[in-house]
Amino acid sequence: MAPTGDDGYHPKDAIHESINQGLMFGGAGLLFAAVKNSLAKNNIGPWTTFTRNGGIIASFAAAGAAFEFTRCASANLREKDDYWNHAVGGFFAGAAVGVRTGRMPRVLGYGALASVALAAFEYTGGTLKGYLNRHDEDEYERKEMIRKNRRRPIEETLAEIGEGRGIKPPGYEERRRERIKEKYGIEIQTVSADPDAA
Repeated sequence: MAPTGDDGYHPKDAIHESINQGLMFGGAGLLFAAVKNSLAKNNIGPWTTFTRNGGIIASFAAAGAAFEFTRCASANLREKDDYWNHAVGGFFAGAAVGVRTGRMPRVLGYGALASVALAAFEYTGGTLKGYLNRHDEDEYERKEMIRKNRRRPIEETLAEIGEGRGIKPPGYEERRRERIKEKYGIEIQTVSADPDAA
């Protein structure tokens, strides 16, 4: 989750972000319109994606742009980046979808539904994992704490899985040479990578 409060807030460019979201959601609307066009029962051309189903593209683009603009504007006005901004943005996005129906109860209902859904999603950490996995501390520090908490001594690991196969504790090479000499009778000389070594 982004930092909250006056000390960690960075203003957002609402116009730039809303144009990006509008284009992205417009592309998703184009995909939906093309799918709807391809599933038509009668034989129609590809341009009906824009002429007959253009409202779908416009609704998607308007919802995405409205959500992002109002979310960023609300964050800039409040100087906080939290779930209330998503609630405001969700209301306007839902209302933009409801405008296509032409009925005020649907506009308000779609806005309220989208507002509650997006605010709840952001409140639970903006992830499908839920509220319990929401962390306010730094992710790096949390993972380091988990590593230190679960770390086991090397002696315990070696006792369970043994040496070799890439696990080389201190003194491994000497013990390996001794085992080879005992078992096969071959003495292995140490090799140095230094060309000047004797």
